[in-house]
Amino acid sequence: MPGSNESRLTVLIAEDQYLMREGTRRLLAEVPGIDVVGEAADYDGVLAETRRLRPDVVLMDIKMPPTHSTEGIEAAHVIKDELPGTGVVVLSQHEDEGYVWALLEHGVVGYGYLHKVRVGDVDQLVRALREVAAGGSVLDPRILQTLLARRSKKPGSSLSELTPGELDVLRLMAESRSNAAIASRLSIAVGTVEKRVAAVFSKLGLPEESDVNRRVAAVLIYFRESLPGS
Repeated sequence: MPGSNESRLTVLIAEDQYLMREGTRRLLAEVPGIDVVGEAADYDGVLAETRRLRPDVVLMDIKMPPTHSTEGIEAAHVIKDELPGTGVVVLSQHEDEGYVWALLEHGVVGYGYLHKVRVGDVDQLVRALREVAAGGSVLDPRILQTLLARRSKKPGSSLSELTPGELDVLRLMAESRSNAAIASRLSIAVGTVEKRVAAVFSKLGLPEESDVNRRVAAVLIYFRESLPGS
Protein backbone atom coordinates (compact mmCIF):
# COMPACT_ATOMS: atom_id res chain seq x y z
CA MET A 1 0.00 0.00 0.00
CA PRO A 2 1.33 3.46 -0.87
CA GLY A 3 2.80 5.24 2.10
CA SER A 4 1.26 8.18 3.90
CA ASN A 5 4.20 10.39 2.95
CA GLU A 6 3.00 10.66 -0.65
CA SER A 7 1.29 13.87 -1.72
CA ARG A 8 -2.46 14.19 -1.36
CA LEU A 9 -4.38 13.22 -4.48
CA THR A 10 -7.98 14.28 -5.08
CA VAL A 11 -10.09 11.84 -7.09
CA LEU A 12 -13.54 12.02 -8.68
CA ILE A 13 -15.24 8.67 -9.40
CA ALA A 14 -17.73 8.38 -12.28
CA GLU A 15 -19.62 5.08 -12.52
CA ASP A 16 -23.33 4.50 -13.13
CA GLN A 17 -23.51 1.25 -11.14
CA TYR A 18 -23.92 2.17 -7.48
CA LEU A 19 -22.28 -0.92 -6.02
CA MET A 20 -19.22 -0.54 -8.25
CA ARG A 21 -18.99 3.18 -7.52
CA GLU A 22 -19.38 2.73 -3.77
CA GLY A 23 -16.97 -0.21 -3.66
CA THR A 24 -14.30 1.77 -5.50
CA ARG A 25 -14.83 4.76 -3.23
CA ARG A 26 -14.41 2.65 -0.11
CA LEU A 27 -11.25 0.99 -1.43
CA LEU A 28 -9.63 4.32 -2.25
CA ALA A 29 -10.82 5.91 1.00
CA GLU A 30 -8.54 3.49 2.89
CA VAL A 31 -5.44 4.58 0.97
CA PRO A 32 -3.32 7.23 2.73
CA GLY A 33 -3.04 10.37 0.61
CA ILE A 34 -6.07 9.61 -1.57
CA ASP A 35 -9.12 11.85 -1.12
CA VAL A 36 -12.28 10.93 -3.05
CA VAL A 37 -13.86 14.37 -3.37
CA GLY A 38 -16.89 13.50 -5.46
CA GLU A 39 -18.92 11.01 -7.45
CA ALA A 40 -20.94 11.05 -10.67
CA ALA A 41 -23.18 8.58 -12.44
CA ASP A 42 -23.48 9.86 -16.01
CA TYR A 43 -21.87 11.98 -18.73
CA ASP A 44 -23.39 15.31 -17.68
CA GLY A 45 -22.69 14.58 -14.04
CA VAL A 46 -19.00 13.85 -14.46
CA LEU A 47 -18.45 17.02 -16.48
CA ALA A 48 -20.37 19.15 -13.97
CA GLU A 49 -18.57 17.68 -10.95
CA THR A 50 -15.15 17.92 -12.61
CA ARG A 51 -15.70 21.59 -13.40
CA ARG A 52 -16.91 22.24 -9.85
CA LEU A 53 -14.33 20.21 -7.91
CA ARG A 54 -11.30 20.34 -10.24
CA PRO A 55 -9.87 17.04 -8.99
CA ASP A 56 -6.33 15.87 -9.68
CA VAL A 57 -7.69 12.83 -11.52
CA VAL A 58 -11.02 11.46 -12.73
CA LEU A 59 -11.60 7.70 -12.59
CA MET A 60 -14.54 6.71 -14.76
CA ASP A 61 -16.25 3.93 -16.63
CA ILE A 62 -16.03 3.94 -20.40
CA LYS A 63 -19.79 3.35 -20.73
CA MET A 64 -22.26 5.56 -18.86
CA PRO A 65 -25.74 7.01 -19.38
CA PRO A 66 -27.37 8.27 -21.45
CA THR A 67 -26.36 5.85 -24.25
CA HIS A 68 -23.93 3.47 -22.52
CA SER A 69 -21.56 3.65 -25.49
CA THR A 70 -18.39 5.76 -25.20
CA GLU A 71 -19.44 8.53 -22.79
CA GLY A 72 -16.30 7.99 -20.73
CA ILE A 73 -14.03 8.62 -23.70
CA GLU A 74 -16.04 11.64 -24.84
CA ALA A 75 -16.03 13.08 -21.33
CA ALA A 76 -12.28 12.44 -21.03
CA HIS A 77 -11.59 14.57 -24.10
CA VAL A 78 -13.79 17.41 -22.82
CA ILE A 79 -12.09 17.30 -19.42
CA LYS A 80 -8.56 17.32 -20.87
CA ASP A 81 -9.50 20.17 -23.20
CA GLU A 82 -10.93 22.32 -20.39
CA LEU A 83 -8.63 21.20 -17.56
CA PRO A 84 -5.40 19.88 -19.10
CA GLY A 85 -3.84 19.43 -15.67
CA THR A 86 -6.48 16.90 -14.62
CA GLY A 87 -5.57 13.28 -15.24
CA VAL A 88 -8.16 10.82 -16.55
CA VAL A 89 -8.22 7.06 -16.02
CA VAL A 90 -10.86 5.21 -18.03
CA LEU A 91 -12.03 1.78 -16.91
CA SER A 92 -13.26 -0.73 -19.47
CA GLN A 93 -14.19 -4.39 -19.71
CA HIS A 94 -13.12 -4.33 -23.35
CA GLU A 95 -9.74 -5.11 -24.90
CA ASP A 96 -10.82 -3.77 -28.30
CA GLU A 97 -8.02 -1.55 -29.58
CA GLY A 98 -10.60 0.76 -31.14
CA TYR A 99 -11.48 2.05 -27.68
CA VAL A 100 -7.81 2.64 -26.89
CA TRP A 101 -7.20 4.70 -30.03
CA ALA A 102 -10.43 6.64 -29.53
CA LEU A 103 -9.21 7.70 -26.08
CA LEU A 104 -5.64 8.47 -27.16
CA GLU A 105 -6.30 10.03 -30.57
CA HIS A 106 -5.25 13.48 -29.34
CA GLY A 107 -2.25 12.35 -27.29
CA VAL A 108 -1.33 10.18 -24.32
CA VAL A 109 -0.25 12.68 -21.66
CA GLY A 110 -2.40 12.42 -18.54
CA TYR A 111 -4.48 9.48 -19.79
CA GLY A 112 -4.87 5.97 -18.44
CA TYR A 113 -6.78 2.99 -19.83
CA LEU A 114 -7.30 0.11 -17.41
CA HIS A 115 -9.29 -3.10 -17.42
CA LYS A 116 -12.01 -3.04 -14.76
CA VAL A 117 -10.47 -6.00 -12.99
CA ARG A 118 -7.67 -3.64 -11.91
CA VAL A 119 -10.01 -1.91 -9.46
CA GLY A 120 -9.48 -4.86 -7.14
CA ASP A 121 -5.70 -4.34 -7.27
CA VAL A 122 -5.54 -1.21 -5.14
CA ASP A 123 -1.78 -0.75 -5.40
CA GLN A 124 -1.82 -0.84 -9.19
CA LEU A 125 -4.90 1.38 -9.39
CA VAL A 126 -3.31 4.00 -7.12
CA ARG A 127 -0.07 3.91 -9.12
CA ALA A 128 -2.09 4.56 -12.28
CA LEU A 129 -3.98 7.44 -10.67
CA ARG A 130 -0.76 9.07 -9.48
CA GLU A 131 0.96 8.51 -12.82
CA VAL A 132 -1.72 10.24 -14.90
CA ALA A 133 -2.20 13.00 -12.32
CA ALA A 134 1.51 13.75 -12.75
CA GLY A 135 1.11 13.98 -16.53
CA GLY A 136 2.17 10.42 -17.29
CA SER A 137 0.29 7.76 -19.20
CA VAL A 138 -0.78 4.23 -18.34
CA LEU A 139 -2.04 1.39 -20.51
CA ASP A 140 -3.19 -1.79 -18.80
CA PRO A 141 -0.58 -4.54 -19.33
CA ARG A 142 -3.35 -7.07 -19.99
CA ILE A 143 -4.76 -4.92 -22.77
CA LEU A 144 -1.30 -4.05 -24.09
CA GLN A 145 -0.40 -7.73 -24.27
CA THR A 146 -3.48 -8.33 -26.42
CA LEU A 147 -2.50 -5.49 -28.77
CA LEU A 148 1.06 -6.75 -29.01
CA ALA A 149 -0.11 -10.26 -29.82
CA ARG A 150 -2.47 -9.04 -32.54
CA ARG A 151 0.14 -6.74 -34.08
CA SER A 152 2.90 -9.34 -34.08
CA LYS A 153 0.73 -11.77 -36.06
CA LYS A 154 -0.17 -9.31 -38.80
CA PRO A 155 1.71 -9.90 -42.10
CA GLY A 156 4.45 -7.35 -42.58
CA SER A 157 4.20 -6.03 -39.01
CA SER A 158 7.47 -4.65 -37.68
CA LEU A 159 6.63 -6.31 -34.37
CA SER A 160 7.17 -9.68 -36.00
CA GLU A 161 10.87 -8.77 -36.25
CA LEU A 162 11.23 -8.37 -32.49
CA THR A 163 12.64 -11.17 -30.39
CA PRO A 164 10.62 -12.44 -27.39
CA GLY A 165 12.99 -10.55 -25.10
CA GLU A 166 12.50 -7.32 -27.03
CA LEU A 167 8.72 -7.79 -26.92
CA ASP A 168 8.93 -8.14 -23.14
CA VAL A 169 10.87 -4.88 -22.93
CA LEU A 170 8.40 -3.10 -25.24
CA ARG A 171 5.47 -4.26 -23.13
CA LEU A 172 7.09 -3.00 -19.93
CA MET A 173 8.16 0.29 -21.54
CA ALA A 174 4.53 0.95 -22.40
CA GLU A 175 3.70 0.51 -18.71
CA SER A 176 5.86 3.60 -18.07
CA ARG A 177 8.60 1.53 -16.41
CA SER A 178 12.17 2.80 -16.33
CA ASN A 179 15.09 0.72 -17.60
CA ALA A 180 16.00 -0.17 -14.02
CA ALA A 181 12.44 -1.28 -13.26
CA ILE A 182 12.34 -3.36 -16.44
CA ALA A 183 15.64 -5.01 -15.53
CA SER A 184 14.32 -5.86 -12.08
CA ARG A 185 11.05 -7.23 -13.48
CA LEU A 186 12.81 -9.42 -16.06
CA SER A 187 15.77 -10.31 -13.81
CA ILE A 188 18.32 -9.09 -16.33
CA ALA A 189 21.05 -6.43 -16.31
CA VAL A 190 20.21 -2.79 -16.99
CA GLY A 191 22.75 -2.86 -19.82
CA THR A 192 20.81 -5.69 -21.45
CA VAL A 193 17.61 -3.66 -21.19
CA GLU A 194 19.31 -0.66 -22.79
CA LYS A 195 20.43 -2.82 -25.73
CA ARG A 196 16.92 -4.25 -26.16
CA VAL A 197 15.38 -0.77 -25.98
CA ALA A 198 17.72 0.42 -28.73
CA ALA A 199 16.84 -2.64 -30.82
CA VAL A 200 13.10 -2.07 -30.34
CA PHE A 201 13.23 1.53 -31.53
CA SER A 202 15.55 0.62 -34.39
CA LYS A 203 13.36 -2.21 -35.67
CA LEU A 204 10.17 -0.14 -35.32
CA GLY A 205 11.78 2.83 -37.03
CA LEU A 206 11.23 5.03 -33.99
CA PRO A 207 13.78 7.41 -32.42
CA GLU A 208 14.96 6.43 -28.95
CA GLU A 209 13.78 8.82 -26.23
CA SER A 210 15.02 9.11 -22.67
CA ASP A 211 11.75 10.44 -21.31
CA VAL A 212 9.45 7.65 -20.10
CA ASN A 213 6.25 9.33 -21.32
CA ARG A 214 7.70 9.83 -24.78
CA ARG A 215 8.61 6.16 -24.86
CA VAL A 216 5.01 5.26 -24.10
CA ALA A 217 3.78 7.76 -26.68
CA ALA A 218 6.10 6.32 -29.32
CA VAL A 219 4.79 2.80 -28.72
CA LEU A 220 1.16 3.90 -28.86
CA ILE A 221 1.68 6.12 -31.91
CA TYR A 222 3.27 3.19 -33.69
CA PHE A 223 0.28 0.97 -32.92
CA ARG A 224 -2.22 3.64 -33.92
CA GLU A 225 -0.54 4.51 -37.21
CA SER A 226 -0.16 0.85 -38.17
CA LEU A 227 -3.89 0.15 -37.88
CA PRO A 228 -5.53 -1.03 -41.14
CA GLY A 229 -6.85 1.89 -43.10
CA SER A 230 -4.92 4.50 -41.10
